[in-house]
Amino acid sequence: MATGFGKKWAGVVLAAGLCVASAPMAVAESLSDALVAAYKHSGLLEQNQALLRAADEDVAIAQAALRPTLTYMISHGWSDPNTSISGNSTWATTAQLTAEFLIFNFGRGKAAVEAQKEIVLATRDGLTSVEQQILLRAVTAYLDVRSAIENTQLQANSVRVLTQELRAANDRFEVGEVTQTDVALAQARLAAARASEASARGDLDIAREEYRAATGNLPGNLSAPPRLPMTAKTLEAAKAIARQRHPDILSAQHNVVAADLASEISMAAMKPALVGNAQTKWQDAGGQDFVSNSVGVAVSGTIYSGGKLSAEYRKTVAKAEAARAGLHQARLAVDQGVANAWARLAVSAASLEATDRQIRASRVALRGAREEASLGSRTTLDVLNAEQELLDAEAARITALSNQYLAAYSLLSSMGLLTAEHLKLGVVTYDPEAYFNTVKSAPVHRVSPQGKRLDSLLEALGKK
Repeated sequence: MATGFGKKWAGVVLAAGLCVASAPMAVAESLSDALVAAYKHSGLLEQNQALLRAADEDVAIAQAALRPTLTYMISHGWSDPNTSISGNSTWATTAQLTAEFLIFNFGRGKAAVEAQKEIVLATRDGLTSVEQQILLRAVTAYLDVRSAIENTQLQANSVRVLTQELRAANDRFEVGEVTQTDVALAQARLAAARASEASARGDLDIAREEYRAATGNLPGNLSAPPRLPMTAKTLEAAKAIARQRHPDILSAQHNVVAADLASEISMAAMKPALVGNAQTKWQDAGGQDFVSNSVGVAVSGTIYSGGKLSAEYRKTVAKAEAARAGLHQARLAVDQGVANAWARLAVSAASLEATDRQIRASRVALRGAREEASLGSRTTLDVLNAEQELLDAEAARITALSNQYLAAYSLLSSMGLLTAEHLKLGVVTYDPEAYFNTVKSAPVHRVSPQGKRLDSLLEALGKK
């Protein structure tokens, strides 16, 4: 029985090999290809890039508040100042040009500019955090598809093997070597294997859809992942890198600085402001022209506002305290993320090594069970159990290998290094400095040589 089964199984493997060899060679899609596709496809990344550009404009808005303002007003109307006098009504046209400029407000305006710059830096780090999430999702989707494919193939092989086992059990039953119980056991195992194969195919369909959501297209022929990425030699070294590089910590640090500046602005808001103004006014009333000019300075401030300014100051102080607490929480979360990823990487490596040993031992046990069954010292159930143990070990190895890669890339993410630049993906990355340098000085016109160059750059980033 064992010899006959071995020949049949060898024929199945040979036929499968010939089918693969005769199929047209498809270009394998690598993990790097998936990461590049995810970077280009993600609408979430584009959304946060737009939010960063909006934050850049807040710097320009704060900068504009330090500059003079020039406004105009033109009016035309009819008036009758004294209805008791006949013919006193008149039509008048008025044109007025007013300029105002800040002279001194205890540094409130400059602090506002610096606060917005810190918010821009925090938003940039938030963009990096989103980039890491997108790339990690792509890694997960890639590994899930490969694992699902391997599990589907494994379950299909199990169905083929158990089909051969059932045929052999029927043949042996017909000659009286085994009982109907052995045949029923083989039938039950085959039915369970078919159910597992159907479940594996369903898992593969789900994994393929997640891959399309993450990268923008369905997976093709996925190549084996490259060697594990370099991370850190020790856990403490990984944590040290994370504290310096992780975007969540960097963003929280900038938020603390921005919150402190907001407190300074609220304090300065309680003090007066010195503003200069100049105005020229022309009026045509009743055929007579009048022109007036004025230049002066004004000191303005709030004497009493019902406690509003004090409340706003206390509010900014509370937000600054919350920002510091947020920084503390970010550091704790990053440290925990690094430690968890480090532990998962160690566990997956140990699990992979253990499953390799389990597979080798299970193969030896299966060969022995088949040989002993052919001699009558083992039952069909013993052979089926040995086959199931080998199947479980091979499935566990697929999971362990996927978990090892996922843990390695999760560790990179927890260290703040899972970026297109660090991974050297070769994709044109978004330059956060380009838009900021164009608008930080608050240019007046929407369309300008600088703006045209920026539009070309953004268009190129979108196309490449």
